[in-house]
Amino acid sequence: MTEQIRVAVAGAGGRMGKEVVKMVLEDPQLRLVAAVNLSDEGMDAGTLVGLPACGVTLSNDLELALVEGKPQVLVDFTTPQSAYSNTVVAIKQGVRPVIGTTGFTPEQIEDLDKQCQERGIGGLIAPNFSIGAILMMKFAAQAAKYFPHLEIIEYHGDQKLDAPSGTAVKTAELIAMNREELRQGNPLEEETIDGSRGGYYNGFRIHSVRLPGIFAQQEVIFGGFGQTLKIRHDSYERAGYMPGVNLAIKKVMEYEGLIYGFEHFVD
Repeated sequence: MTEQIRVAVAGAGGRMGKEVVKMVLEDPQLRLVAAVNLSDEGMDAGTLVGLPACGVTLSNDLELALVEGKPQVLVDFTTPQSAYSNTVVAIKQGVRPVIGTTGFTPEQIEDLDKQCQERGIGGLIAPNFSIGAILMMKFAAQAAKYFPHLEIIEYHGDQKLDAPSGTAVKTAELIAMNREELRQGNPLEEETIDGSRGGYYNGFRIHSVRLPGIFAQQEVIFGGFGQTLKIRHDSYERAGYMPGVNLAIKKVMEYEGLIYGFEHFVD
């Protein structure tokens, strides 16, 4: 039998974190060895997610949990304010980070890549682990070769902390690789309400919608002479991200250095 991959989860009490804990406990190839959360200290991680007790209790000290649990991989779905420091702590302990939290700067990603390479471990920062969302990004990047006029609209609940979303930023970056900067719209246009045209990126616009009742959607709208093209992805529940997280945990064991973007795992 293949040796199990030892996994720690940061943000285990959060909505995404609970899904990760449940997924790890239900996969015989994975073994949960640490669960970290600011609250619920001492609670069994299995009980937390509605499964039988697993013997792993929640800790509020990430570094101590990594030292005691000796995981090979840390999955982090926390907040932009803590994800960077959590990743640094993990790499310091030789633990491979799989980060689903967004908000990292290019400089931080470059620094973390250097740290991973120095320790000889792999790492991943992925704005989105959904296979469908990755395909949406790839299709949009391909379409931009033929439809250079476009706008991105992303929708999330009103509790999301960053705007635009990491998925929208990653989509824009992939599009920019296939499209020369082209400033769209009428050159004489004027915003009578500041920000009404959305955020500017490489000549096109990104719009962020934040409303209660929305989970996660994104569409890329392309305009051409006499036609439009819309590429859209809708997520309805957090469990839909877990096949991607599962794959990432296993793939991150196979390489060195930090990879930015789950699309590198999708052909």
